[in-house]
Amino acid sequence: MQVILIDLTLAGDNAVVIGLAVRGLPPSLRGRAILAGVAAAALFRVGLAIVAVRLLAIIGLTLAGGILLLWVCWRMFRELRHQDAPVATGTAPPGALRAAIVRIIVADLSMSLDNVLAVAGAAGEHIWVLIAGLAISVLMMAVAASVIARLLERFRWIAWIGLLIVLAVAIELIVKGGGEIWHVVS
Repeated sequence: MQVILIDLTLAGDNAVVIGLAVRGLPPSLRGRAILAGVAAAALFRVGLAIVAVRLLAIIGLTLAGGILLLWVCWRMFRELRHQDAPVATGTAPPGALRAAIVRIIVADLSMSLDNVLAVAGAAGEHIWVLIAGLAISVLMMAVAASVIARLLERFRWIAWIGLLIVLAVAIELIVKGGGEIWHVVS
């Protein structure tokens, strides 16, 4: 139960990123992008969970994740400014599916460390609880991302709010990671 509550609390920001990443795709490609991106992210999460304790010792990992997420924000910002035509015509530019999947994976990797570490801590030595918790987290992200993508299609202004949320997470990671480095250096 503790793992599920952690998942509910921490999966929301990931779902916003996924919804923003697939927003410009036509509905026929949107589901594939979400499925492929979330499946790859799930594999990365399991890998991260297996080495979660060792990851805590890597100073600067949070900062690197924040910088990666900042790059994702920049890409999404550029897309939001120039994306009216693909959404209106129902077609995606060449490579859009792959770009959305890559964006989902990069964003999930940069944002998932907190989720993975919290779930790993709650699961303790029980590897099956850990795997089940991560699977539940990924399912919640996929469902929420689909709903968010549909909302973004109807109400374009929500995409800008979502981008601000993701930007806030990126800044938080950068500040936290910078603080970790500063603490070690000083």
